[in-house]
Amino acid sequence: MSKKLYVFGHTNPDTDSIMSAIAFANLQRALGYDATAYKLGDVNKETKYALKTFEVEEPQTLASVDENCDVALVDNNEFSQSVNGIEKANVKMVVDHHKIKFETIEPIFYVAEPVGCTSTIIYKLYKQNDIEINSKIAGLMLSAIISDTLLFKSPTCTEQDKEIAQKLAKIAGVDIDTYGKEMLKAGTDISDFSPYQVINIDSKEFDDKKVKFEISQVNAVDLDSVFSRQSELENAINQEIKDKNLDFYLFAATDILNANSKIIALGNKASTVEKAFGVNLENNTAMLNNVVSRKKQMLPNILNNLD
Repeated sequence: MSKKLYVFGHTNPDTDSIMSAIAFANLQRALGYDATAYKLGDVNKETKYALKTFEVEEPQTLASVDENCDVALVDNNEFSQSVNGIEKANVKMVVDHHKIKFETIEPIFYVAEPVGCTSTIIYKLYKQNDIEINSKIAGLMLSAIISDTLLFKSPTCTEQDKEIAQKLAKIAGVDIDTYGKEMLKAGTDISDFSPYQVINIDSKEFDDKKVKFEISQVNAVDLDSVFSRQSELENAINQEIKDKNLDFYLFAATDILNANSKIIALGNKASTVEKAFGVNLENNTAMLNNVVSRKKQMLPNILNNLD
């Protein structure tokens, strides 16, 4: 039997991170690998809804990896967003749709495409290897595409995402619009979350041009309910800035119905956010009209305005 392959996405996992790990591990097992999917943190309510719908158990949580173990990264290629010990592991495979910040000492299997979701790429890998996609795996990959593209409203969404989602929906036996709206709404209920949990639902840390920052994003159907807790959220954000020695922190609540985001920006370089989006922070907040994507709208604008 081949050496065990650990398959996982990023910390603070979103739906694509979890579903891609499960789907890719399933593919690798079909190809003869001893592959197991893991999660690098608690799953959110949206992901729980999808897993329950398609009757699939959550992956086990992975706290660290041993030196020289074999790993496959999905929906991520940055070690700052990965598991403890990743620097000394053997990264054998990467499947991702983000900017590339990765270096190896030997060739590896690496697939990166400018599509809206990692699961879109994994679908094509199933087809390339002539491996059948069962209804459960199809449902999980469909959920990931719906999540990452905000039911095709995000600027990251491509025609490939739409076409493959239709094919997956047919296999899974669900109506995309009905299921998609219910799944997205399930992920917006944060009423019982602590401020720390809210800002860590979907948060990613970045380090570029010697500037260390974090972008956190939550989906919402009522921005006012999120910002009614602004002072509590700011306390949690300031603690994160202190604990992680961040230069600034951007928290975005994205209105999934109207495709806008309201932000909180804190830290000694919060002015970077003002320059990036051409806004003035008032009470540490601003509205970003037609901005919904961290990957394609928030992060690139910030990177282009770092001092």
